[in-house]
Amino acid sequence: MKRYLPLLLALPLAGCLGLGGKPPKALLTLTPTATLPVGATQSSASAKTVTIIVPVVPQALAVARIPVTTGDTVAYVTDAAWVEPPQRLFARLMSDTIAAKTGRVVLSTAQSYSDPGARLSGELRNFGFDGSTHEAVVTFDGALIRGGDANRVEKKRFEARVPVNPINYTTVGPALNQAANQVAGEVADWVGN
Repeated sequence: MKRYLPLLLALPLAGCLGLGGKPPKALLTLTPTATLPVGATQSSASAKTVTIIVPVVPQALAVARIPVTTGDTVAYVTDAAWVEPPQRLFARLMSDTIAAKTGRVVLSTAQSYSDPGARLSGELRNFGFDGSTHEAVVTFDGALIRGGDANRVEKKRFEARVPVNPINYTTVGPALNQAANQVAGEVADWVGN
């Protein structure tokens, strides 16, 4: 009986163990349409640099779920989630796109201490769906400091809308990816000027 005592004591706990609930049917990420070729070398000795700062987001976007906004109501797409916070995915997408389209060396904040070059920051205001128009919406308010002139900040709003119907876990990924790539391309053109 003493041998089975630990098993009998653990038996009531077996139903309590879990891994945080039912996993979503779709884990989403962003895939850039413009990237540097594998093996491409960049050097800040021969190219301008830009530091990409992860954008801030409103609380509705600070989660792994994909928001659907209708008027003042926010709901979330069922069975879909981001693999990491959307602001980080978008920052990485902008980094890849800016490097590919402008030839600039893109630095992280950790790499930029000696010479940050231009600095791009901003707010990712929308990164979800408009339930009334059935569109994926990506809105980024960019703030750009070019070179060493920290007293001069340029600001510009970028937005892309992609129709999607129905809004569900199979359609949200491609629509948001397309809208995010459109915004990232427009940001790259702005930074490259």
